Amino acid sequence: MSKVKAYGAQSETAALELLEIERRDLKRDDVKIKILYCGVCHSDIHTVRNDWKGSKYPVVPGHEIVGEVIAIGEDVKKFKKGDKVGVGCMVDSCQNCEACNKDLEQFCQNGMVGTYNGKDQILGGHTFGGYSEKIVVKEDFVLSIPENLELKAVAPLLCAGITTYSPLKHWNVKKGDRVGVIGLGGLGHMGIKLAKAMGAHVVMITTSPNKSQDAKRLGADEVLISKDKQAMETMTNSFDLLLNTIPVKHDINPYLKLLKIDATMVMVGAIEPLEPVHGGNLIMGRKRVAGSLIGGIKETQEMLDFCGKHNVVSDIELIDMPYINEAYERVINADVKYRFVIDLESLRN
Repeated sequence: MSKVKAYGAQSETAALELLEIERRDLKRDDVKIKILYCGVCHSDIHTVRNDWKGSKYPVVPGHEIVGEVIAIGEDVKKFKKGDKVGVGCMVDSCQNCEACNKDLEQFCQNGMVGTYNGKDQILGGHTFGGYSEKIVVKEDFVLSIPENLELKAVAPLLCAGITTYSPLKHWNVKKGDRVGVIGLGGLGHMGIKLAKAMGAHVVMITTSPNKSQDAKRLGADEVLISKDKQAMETMTNSFDLLLNTIPVKHDINPYLKLLKIDATMVMVGAIEPLEPVHGGNLIMGRKRVAGSLIGGIKETQEMLDFCGKHNVVSDIELIDMPYINEAYERVINADVKYRFVIDLESLRN
């Protein structure tokens, strides 16, 4: 066991502060990583503040981790000292159930282990995330980072990137498809970039006209203002896929009308009850509402390789660790374009 510096919260009402946590000694299949950068996800805030209940304290958040391998267990084959690697939202699963056998560890039927606030299968207690100096992770849950990508801008790909890539891939987005991305934030801006890289005609759907210019800078071909009823009517029955990234309860009925026959709206943002859905909006057109949760390890590596090929990274604002509490307030107020990333060197100094 070794002690490392970290930032965490001792209760749901406490600010994040400097503390000390323990990391396990290397097992035969482990990779020890010096964390260089860690993205700030809205899920971090929900967990720190116990919005979803079940938070275990102290909470050390962070599941968008990029770092450098500093040691490996004797059985590790895929990585060597000095490699630049990533760790996303999971650090373990049973690896034996039907879901795991299909490379869908995020849906592990025995419970995947989250990078933080998960049940630590090795040490007991709960896992601690990337707001820390170092982390020890099983080789099977470590990812390779393409050499051409800027490391600090890669970090949000480990959550925001795979969260949007997975449904685009699963619903077979291809060149010429009309894809609507609802909501322009940490998820939405990645949805635009990835759908565009797949060759889709991308429409940013937002309530805010002042986001139009930025949406087009990110790659959107058009912008649809959802409060403009006439504009919404002109796009009725026109989308092959809608990627809904809105993170809070809202009315999805107006968006369902935008879907073509047999088309799907995928929910990736709101992990909470929605406004009631009118059955007619589904029946008239055989339309679907579906959900998607991150992606398995194999698909996450595929996403990173795709981003390397197309030079896709996140738009970020780099911060020092002590700024994290202020950053949380800015995330809540949607005052970031589009993802905070922590420079962990600021924790070591």
